[in-house]
Amino acid sequence: MNSIPTENHGHFPVMLSETINNLNILETGFYIDGTVGLGGHSYEILQNLKNGFLVGFDRDSNSIRIARNKLSDFKNFELFHSSYKDLENVLSKLKITQVNGIFLDLGLSSFQLDSPSRGFSYRYNSRLDMRFDLDNQQTAEDVITNSSERELGIILKEFGEERNAFRIARAIKESKETINTELLIDIINRLTPYKYRIKTRARVFQALRIKTNNELAHLESFLDVFIDFLALKGRIVIISYHSMEDRMVKNKFKELSRNKQLQILSKKPFIPTDEEITSNKRSRSAKMRVGEKIG
Repeated sequence: MNSIPTENHGHFPVMLSETINNLNILETGFYIDGTVGLGGHSYEILQNLKNGFLVGFDRDSNSIRIARNKLSDFKNFELFHSSYKDLENVLSKLKITQVNGIFLDLGLSSFQLDSPSRGFSYRYNSRLDMRFDLDNQQTAEDVITNSSERELGIILKEFGEERNAFRIARAIKESKETINTELLIDIINRLTPYKYRIKTRARVFQALRIKTNNELAHLESFLDVFIDFLALKGRIVIISYHSMEDRMVKNKFKELSRNKQLQILSKKPFIPTDEEITSNKRSRSAKMRVGEKIG
């Protein structure tokens, strides 16, 4: 088996071996990678397919371009610049009615985080863009501009689970300057005790990113329909990185289990090994949940 190409933009696929093992890949099966990113997981899925086929989705056209190049040794795949919530429409176009496995990694790629102009990271001074899909109109800057102080506070509270949400929202809205990453960090630092600043920064940036990209709405739409496209004994594998997403996945799996449609194969979520966390600190909050269709 070949190794993943080294041209990976500093990208390390999270829980890669666990993903492949839990997908239980059939050589002739049909598989979905709903969050292709830079193609690391897709590459390994394709390594395990012979006459099977992979369909990949990503909202970031730059990621699609890089992934397509990484996967160029393979012929049995097709990538779509689209959200995984559009699963039904894309499979209908391809005349695929059922698949043997679906995988989602709900985190940002290192490529996105490390971009100095996208606004995903507070390590760079840039405008607050935060769009996955650069064809979309709404940026995080627009979210701030178009929200009232109370609405912005609710966004930071609900999507970031930030206890200081309303004080931060007030300071943002009272600012006379256009909020960029540097100014946002200054506001957070001014209102947050030193020992809590790193977590607060992460929560605030997370909240704005989730709102900008309607991430939870996309996940909810997907969770409502994915079971209809899984073949009997087909596997669903989802990696999430914060409690809201993980809670949504857990609750949907439980609902499908009660309805005798899904067997939950992760009584507790799988988490990265200590070795993986040491080599890739961005994996430390990852939780993987796995289910198998039974009815």
